[in-house]
Amino acid sequence: MPTAVIIDDMPQAIATLREDLAAYCPEVELLGTADGVVSGAKLLRQAPPDVVFLDIELQDGTGFDILELLPDLSSQIIFTTASDAFAIKAFRFSAVDYLLKPIDPDELMAAVAKLGHAPAAPRERLDLLLDTLKGGQTPRRLALHTLEKIHIVDIPNIIRCESSGNYTHFHFADGRQLLVTRTLKEFDQLLQEHRFLRVHQSHLISIDQIKEYVKVDGGYLVMRDGTAVPVSTRKKALVVKLLGEL
Repeated sequence: MPTAVIIDDMPQAIATLREDLAAYCPEVELLGTADGVVSGAKLLRQAPPDVVFLDIELQDGTGFDILELLPDLSSQIIFTTASDAFAIKAFRFSAVDYLLKPIDPDELMAAVAKLGHAPAAPRERLDLLLDTLKGGQTPRRLALHTLEKIHIVDIPNIIRCESSGNYTHFHFADGRQLLVTRTLKEFDQLLQEHRFLRVHQSHLISIDQIKEYVKVDGGYLVMRDGTAVPVSTRKKALVVKLLGEL
């Protein structure tokens, strides 16, 4: 039976999450709640749980302040936030679990179901999340889940991404490859602002990594690593236009 702690400065938010856990995730044992950095850190020192449902903005600081006070905390962190679209994007880039308020019961159950399989958030991913939120800019790094571990990669080093069913095959400028446990559609949405383009149902490429466009044989791109990437019929005009603007 997993154990949990809720840290949130809104009494109603604590009460609602407590009720939802009891109703939808009865297997979770709630060890306690806290409403701030000091009380939260004290509670976690006394009884470290399997998971912490942690609000970002607290009355006496932020959820990150608690993590800085407890650098050896091994609990899995699931942030609960009512933040805007940029903050949600930051969570997705850093591969840190979050629940958007008001919390959907299905999403809560899905998060709890992952507890036995997902590792606690490594400090590097939390640092990536914090840097993104503080900087207010589009991240330059991305956390990628493989079957073995989570890799933090520099986005400018990504040459292309290729769909492989429910997985995505990443190809990097240094020759590395990673098979990532998320769909190409998700990365298409994440990387559009980084000058990535879905040129084919199965291919997402970095515009800055294009070497040339070959018009014969149906039309295809040659990337800087020498690989050939097909271009769908409906994307050819856009590809030609983009290359003309480079």
